[in-house]
Amino acid sequence: MSPATFAQMRRRRAGSHLWALAYLVARRVLELLVLVVRSNACEEIELLVLRHEIAVLRRQVKRPVFEPSDRALLAALSRLLPRRNWDVFGVTPETLLAWHRRLVARRWTYSHGRLGRPRVDEETTSLVLRLGRENPRWGYRRILGELLKLGIRLAPSTIAKILAQAELGPAPRRGATWRAFLKTQATGVVATDFFTVDTAFLRRLYVLFFIELGRRRVWITGVTGHPNGPWVTQQARNLTMDLADDDVVTRFLVRDRDTKYVPGFDQVFRSEGAQVIKTPFRTPNANAYAERFVRTVRSECLDHILVLNAGHLERLLRHYFEHYNHHRPHQGICQQVPAIRSGHLVDAVAPAAPSHDDHRHSPTGIVRRDRLGGLVHEYERAA
Repeated sequence: MSPATFAQMRRRRAGSHLWALAYLVARRVLELLVLVVRSNACEEIELLVLRHEIAVLRRQVKRPVFEPSDRALLAALSRLLPRRNWDVFGVTPETLLAWHRRLVARRWTYSHGRLGRPRVDEETTSLVLRLGRENPRWGYRRILGELLKLGIRLAPSTIAKILAQAELGPAPRRGATWRAFLKTQATGVVATDFFTVDTAFLRRLYVLFFIELGRRRVWITGVTGHPNGPWVTQQARNLTMDLADDDVVTRFLVRDRDTKYVPGFDQVFRSEGAQVIKTPFRTPNANAYAERFVRTVRSECLDHILVLNAGHLERLLRHYFEHYNHHRPHQGICQQVPAIRSGHLVDAVAPAAPSHDDHRHSPTGIVRRDRLGGLVHEYERAA
């Protein structure tokens, strides 16, 4: 490229820069003139455009989250604008007023006392519910009197509210449950049933037992391979003598419809003033206490021992009978032991042989005795 051509290109580029600078200066001067001479109408139109854009954005996004500083600023600015212009804020007027009231409240440092009745503490509420559940025939007036006797003052409406919140209706509607009803009727009710045991030589033996529902005491009257009518009747007579020795008054006898219960069996109990109640056909649940004992004696004793003959089975059951009535706690009677004193059959049982651990006292003074060859353990405090 010649020097003349290069110089001509430089002159053209410098001229274009000068024209661009002149255009920029002229544009800024015109914008300044527009701002100077622009009227208030233009500003209002611009505000309307901005407001419409804000409304469009509000339809597209979720509800905004305001920080405490944002709330304070908007609440303060709301006091500088007339109420008719509050639509520019993104919240309702009620929200702005609530924020302002919080700002005013925080200005004061004195404590604000709670108006109305004091709250009922959890301990008192639990006591009211306990009285209501344990005494289904008590209404809120009766509970009120009991609380006053204990030194606790509550309004009757408060007691009724506590009961209603716990879904405990009025006293006439809160009747006794079936469990509570049967428990109160259990005293004086004796149930009976048979269960079978197959010996090691495949001979089937029948065991007749009786259980008192009130204290869960059990009497195993005999073991036989042929439970005929005279044998069953004799076992009934033996049981009545055992019940008399233990001061047990039998009002009802519950049994199933097995043909082994001959009329003479029922007559023995009727002569003692008891009423014989027969369960419906094929309903073992109607004699649930007796069925539960059969499951217990099988799972704790018979399922783990090979029975040789009737004499062997009778000795096993007598030892287990002693354990069941005098050492085994029961859930149905609040983990207590059924029998209070020894019965007729227990006197014939030899005392349990002490295990090798009897003289190895633990730090708490608890010793162990074994029954049925160590299958069943009994624990008691050392003398």
